[in-house]
Amino acid sequence: MKRYYVYILKCADGSYYTGITGNLEQRLRIHESGENIGCYTYSRRPLTLVYYDYFT
Repeated sequence: MKRYYVYILKCADGSYYTGITGNLEQRLRIHESGENIGCYTYSRRPLTLVYYDYFT
């Protein structure tokens, strides 16, 4: 059964971002690297993971 994660990031500007992914470590690396210039978190780095949980 596939595992999915819901996560919350705190951005440098004090805002929060919530996402869902199948690979949490990879997704966090993408957020931190700024790989996607159109992403909400792109200009709000550095980011802190404040919560995550998983479900099937």
